[in-house]
Amino acid sequence: MLSEKGFPQASREAEQGHGHRAGNEHGKGSSHGPHGHDKLGHDKAGHDKSRHAQQRQGRPGHGHGPFGQAPAAPLRMEDLFASEQGEPLAHAFSKKATIHPFMNARPIAREAMAASWERIKEIPRKGKSVAYLHIPFCENHCLYCGFYQNPWRTNQSSVYADAIICELQAHRDSASHSGAPIHAVYFGGGTPTALETKDLCRIIEAVHECLPLAPDCEITIEGRIFSFSLEKAKACFAAGANRMSLGVQTFDTRLRRRMGRKVSGEEAQAFLSELLDLDQGAIIIDLIFGFPSQTEEGWAEDVAKAAALGLDGVDLYALNLLPSSPLAMSIEKGKMPPAPDQSAMGRFYQIGSEVLSRHGWQSISTSHWRRATRERNLYNLLVKSGASCLAFGAGAGGNLANISFRLNGDLQGYMESVARGEKPLGFMMQTPERFNFLNETKAQMEVGLLHVEALCERLGALRLDTAADILPLLKQWQRAGLLELADGWGRLTIAGRFWQVTMTQYLIQWVQQRLEAAAAQ
Repeated sequence: MLSEKGFPQASREAEQGHGHRAGNEHGKGSSHGPHGHDKLGHDKAGHDKSRHAQQRQGRPGHGHGPFGQAPAAPLRMEDLFASEQGEPLAHAFSKKATIHPFMNARPIAREAMAASWERIKEIPRKGKSVAYLHIPFCENHCLYCGFYQNPWRTNQSSVYADAIICELQAHRDSASHSGAPIHAVYFGGGTPTALETKDLCRIIEAVHECLPLAPDCEITIEGRIFSFSLEKAKACFAAGANRMSLGVQTFDTRLRRRMGRKVSGEEAQAFLSELLDLDQGAIIIDLIFGFPSQTEEGWAEDVAKAAALGLDGVDLYALNLLPSSPLAMSIEKGKMPPAPDQSAMGRFYQIGSEVLSRHGWQSISTSHWRRATRERNLYNLLVKSGASCLAFGAGAGGNLANISFRLNGDLQGYMESVARGEKPLGFMMQTPERFNFLNETKAQMEVGLLHVEALCERLGALRLDTAADILPLLKQWQRAGLLELADGWGRLTIAGRFWQVTMTQYLIQWVQQRLEAAAAQ
């Protein structure tokens, strides 16, 4: 039996609204499921991941009106135009936007959430599906992270594993948790590899037992090298994991130490080589550009080292300097030099992309590259396409039957709900079904190739004049050097790939506004 006492030593955290990494990876889903920021503050689309977007005041690109809420005034198409002056990598837009998962969504009252859950859990899933499990502990607070929640204590391992297994078992026979196959499972955090080996393996085995996994299901364990021994990796593979995603960020030992990483760059490379020698599954790492004092030469060296290791995949992320992170506060106090400004970040992205291209790597999304076909990046790509997402663990985010939800991020509250046999819901949002087709647009933008002709046909059927409402925006982006239009498709340039998240947010927000206007006529 699971005790309602939960974690007697764990502080009760205020419930927060950040969603995966889906992303966590670019959308590793937010480290908390299919929406929100990831734990590192990466600039990510989606999960992502993941799975509390930073809100900007005003119109997009001009500093007026928060994303995810109705703007103070209707947008004009011109508000979404990119600059046609100067280098588009540096100056296309004044700021990067964040894709908000709850545009036009309606919050469900707390007192109605339990009934809503009982309804949607008995609706069979349709289409592709994924599952996200959140492990909300970190062994230390990395300097750049704005989402640190719970310090790790070894006595929490078995108790938390018991809770998340209990949650898996409680819903295994419901229509939404059985039936259609699950194609990808993501263990995000926090730091999943902080769990004791036996407990992490127990959860992996419970996933196999309780969920209808597809025979080729991608099962990812996210972690960090500091808490991930070779023996733990072997045990995870034996328990049924087949993909490891490790947050390396940089191989520069000096920079790693300044950012709170405990393992040197040389030690990280040595461990990755040993992990690759096991040849048991796909090995992926994250690299971040935009750290204070990071140079273009140092960044190119980081990416080249990753390419030479023989890894299966790599993510290249721009540092998203969140005001709540210790790094931002250190910069503000003058204890650290400022991070590169926005105009410099595109150049870092271009350098990373070119280094991987020279090594023969293939881009399979705007932030993710693979060396060979073992790497699929399936969870992240499916989340971006609007796949149903089952969610387990304190703070995890999910999506079922057009309802997005986040589980209680307060450890004690989570434990008590699970012990009572209840789904530990934190919040729920009803998303409009009429906009589901835009998930395909998001997915296409994520891989850098928009089917313009198909989108215009769909919008035309919904009474939108695409010649006046959609094509002028895309043609302006083409003039600005972000997009190449040909044969009914829009292919993102290197600058467009860097600004993809902003362009996707603007396009979807604009389409939704025009559809609402057309429906009102």
